Amino acid sequence: MERPNRYGFVFFLTIIVVSGLLSFALCLAAEFKKSKKNDLRLVGKQCYLPRSSAYKLGIAALICLSVAQVVGNLFTCRQFQSGEHTRGCKIIKPSVSCTLLVLSWISFGLAVILISGATSMSRSQAPGEGWLDGECYLVKDGVYVGSAILGLLALGSTLGSGAIGIRRRQTEENRKVHAQADE
Repeated sequence: MERPNRYGFVFFLTIIVVSGLLSFALCLAAEFKKSKKNDLRLVGKQCYLPRSSAYKLGIAALICLSVAQVVGNLFTCRQFQSGEHTRGCKIIKPSVSCTLLVLSWISFGLAVILISGATSMSRSQAPGEGWLDGECYLVKDGVYVGSAILGLLALGSTLGSGAIGIRRRQTEENRKVHAQADE
């Protein structure tokens, strides 16, 4: 029976958790660095908004959140593969784990939409161009915080699903060991 590589497990878990928490921290930093109302300048009847540092923070948060989500899901899906080496791919279908993965992807999708929109608004909005239809827009308070919370929900759901997969796999292996011992 093949034992899982503990160093690989710790390595992937570290990447997932660090990327997710870094995304959370970057979102919180972007919330404090976003453009404020007093940053808005009028040039005649046209508005101008300089790029804020929330732009770079938002891009970095998107990258970190994406890394955490993709690596976390690859790791989790690996836990669902059966330990038996048969022809073809036999996959275990746990319902709670699948529900957590769906929740994870929904949370991730909403967080990406919020971060992307807010980050797009944080770039420079030139006079006459603005963000949309020549109008300047400011990011509402709490958008980055909301996306940070959604990112944590996605991370927690992914890790929860992976934990259930690991637990199920360990239980399956223990049953096999006991069955072999009884023979």
